[in-house]
Formats: sequence, C-alpha cells, structure tokens
Amino acid sequence: MKKNTSTQETKTSAQLTARTNGVALTLALLFYVAAVAGAAMLDTGGVSDTWIAIFVIVMALLGTNLLLALKIASQWEKAVVLRLGKFRGLYGPGVFWLLPVVDTIANWIDHRVMVTPFSAEKTLTKDTVPVDVDAVLFWLVWDAEKAALEVEDYRTAIAWAAQTALREVIGQMNLADILIGRARMDADLQKIIDERTTPWGISVNSVEIRDIIIPQELEDAMSRQAQAERERQARVILGESEKQIAASFAEASQAYLNNPTALHLRAMNMLFEGLKEKGALVIVPSSAVDTMNLGGLSGMVSLAQNTSIQE
Repeated sequence: MKKNTSTQETKTSAQLTARTNGVALTLALLFYVAAVAGAAMLDTGGVSDTWIAIFVIVMALLGTNLLLALKIASQWEKAVVLRLGKFRGLYGPGVFWLLPVVDTIANWIDHRVMVTPFSAEKTLTKDTVPVDVDAVLFWLVWDAEKAALEVEDYRTAIAWAAQTALREVIGQMNLADILIGRARMDADLQKIIDERTTPWGISVNSVEIRDIIIPQELEDAMSRQAQAERERQARVILGESEKQIAASFAEASQAYLNNPTALHLRAMNMLFEGLKEKGALVIVPSSAVDTMNLGGLSGMVSLAQNTSIQE
C-alpha cells in the first residue's frame, strides 16, 4: 500500500510540473530565433544598439509569454486555475490562456475512470481469523473543483479510504460469509467508500474483490472438512440406493410368490448366466438345490455326458 501511494504521489507531481506543451514551446522558439535573426539584420542595417536591445527584449518577452500563457488540456482532463491564490475556474479541454505570474494551475483533474488496487493484510474477521484480502476500486471524478479544493491529494485520499473501509467490512463479517459472499462484500465496500468520497467530488463505480488468502493450517482443515462432507454424502447416497434396490427386489418377489415354476426358471437362468463364463464357479445353497430339483437335473446331465463319451 505504501508503494502504491508513493507511486501515485510521484505521478501527480510529474503531471503538475511537466505540462509544457509542444505548441507553446515551438512558438516560443520561433520568437527567440526571430529575435536573434532580427538583431543580426538590424545590426547590419546600421540600427543603434539601443533599438536592437529593445527589439530582442520584446521578442524574448513575447516568446516567454507564449511559453507560459498558452496551455492545452486533453479531452479527458480539466485544469484548476488559481488567480493570486483564489479559485478562478476550470479550463479545458482544448486551448486556453493564462496570465503569466498571476495565474497558476493548481491541479490537472483526470475525468476518466481510474483504477486503484488496495489490500488489507492480517485483518481479523468477526470470528477472529486473520485474512489477507486484495481488491480493486473503479472510480471517477465528477466535480473537478471539489477534488482540487476539498482534499489535498484526492488520489492518495481515496486509496486510504478504500483500505480502511475494507478493514472495517472484514471486521464485521465471519470468515464463511467472506468466502461465499463476495457480492455482498463488494456492495458494502462500494457504499462505504462512496459515502466518504462524495464530498470530494468523486464517485465510486464498483469494487471487486480479487483474492482472499487464509492461513495455510485453516485451509488444510477446511479441505479435510470438505472431504469428510463429500464422503458422508456419498454414504448417504449409497444407503438410499440400497433402499431403492431392496424395494425393487421386494416388488419383484411378489411376482414369484404364487408361481414356483417361474421362480425355478428364473433361478436356472441365473445359474446359466453364471456358468457361461469359462472357468466360472457357482456355489448354490443346498436348500436352493432341493427347491429347484437341481440334484435330479444334474444327474440327468451327467448321465447324458457319460453316454456321449462311451459312444
């Protein structure tokens, strides 16, 4: 956060100091060149040194006046102009003129949507869990006069306001609410920050949470908890499946209740399906053998096989 703030301050200072436009510089250079060339011509023509000095001074003053007075603001910005320390007005976009020495530009206000990243590190939630949260703020200046006159550095001010608001929101929510309720957190942050920045002429478009980092130990514990919950759900589903299968078997048994022949055919079909596999071994209870008369049937099959071998 400190690094971002220092970067913003450096950028603001650079904007205030490096505003000499190419048009004004070119015109000033032309006047300076004209002063030198004119002085040479006047000297060749035999004009007195006094008049030559006056000519050079006038041309140099005109060139310097153009360099200091002619300003150009980009389409997305406005210049806050003070005259003898008092607010004069907002100028731009386009070309405008200042009175050198008397008028000064206090600030250049950018009206585009700005992006400010901010974060809260090791902040305790409502249930005393330390978390690191990274977020992004989208905002714009809707009143350049307030942004320049009501706050010293509106960029730094909104960055600090966003960070304190984030810490405040985190302290009012449980960890579970933070992890699953990002939309609510975004809305709360936008409301709080917008209330703080409206007097500065700044409107907050949106706030988006980028990342939430929790302690590694807590993350492992939550992972184990989630895995245990998934296993529990799997066992519940398996139990429901067993209940449905048992109900299906109970319904099917009603069809064989008063029809022993159908039951025998079904049992023999099951044995046949099991014996189709090569090398398969099927263990049949003796009660099932007696019920289905499989003993006599097996004897007949064996007799038939022995007869075919003897032949």
